[in-house]
Amino acid sequence: MGTVIALDTNVLVYAHRRDFPQHERTLSAMAGLAATGEPWALPWPCVAEFVCVVTNPRYLPKPSSIAEAVDQVHAWREVPSCRLLTETGLTEETFFRLIEQAKAVGPRVYDARIAAICLDHGVRELWTADRDFSRFPKLRTHNPLSDGTQ
Repeated sequence: MGTVIALDTNVLVYAHRRDFPQHERTLSAMAGLAATGEPWALPWPCVAEFVCVVTNPRYLPKPSSIAEAVDQVHAWREVPSCRLLTETGLTEETFFRLIEQAKAVGPRVYDARIAAICLDHGVRELWTADRDFSRFPKLRTHNPLSDGTQ
């Protein structure tokens, strides 16, 4: 699966929520990715976090309903080139190595879990607007809202 691009939570949120200024650009980038027919992926923790964020009234004044969030995930999963990434038999070892190398604590531990899953699946690049993934240099990142690779 080494040519796969994975999508981080913030990319999924921006693509789903029309009320974010990043919505159109992110949606366009995702549509372009899907149109290539090349495999792309949703790390399972990002799917769970996406549902958490878009349905949470603490984060959004008008949150999405659970049904809207679930329907969105199903719509992404119906794209033939979309893959769901979950932990593998190697993820525990990769995860602990990453948190030790990056000295990741607090919320960065959650990022290490996502990075470990991506690395274990041979993800080529993680699309994210979060610079915190730079703590994990083996995982290449790209911000689809900017022109360059992070």
